[in-house]
Amino acid sequence: MNRLCILVGTTVGGYAGWALPDYFGAGFGWCFVVSSLGSLVGVWAGWKFARRFP
Repeated sequence: MNRLCILVGTTVGGYAGWALPDYFGAGFGWCFVVSSLGSLVGVWAGWKFARRFP
């Protein structure tokens, strides 16, 4: 369950991190950087979610 929550969190965080700067017209580099940060936040959120609901 832990791995599944982290996978979902990474996917959602990465997509949201890419879509936000792309909406404002940022280039590929900024989209990549913000997507990476979104993925890191998604890993953390998925891990916290999996710990709370075993």
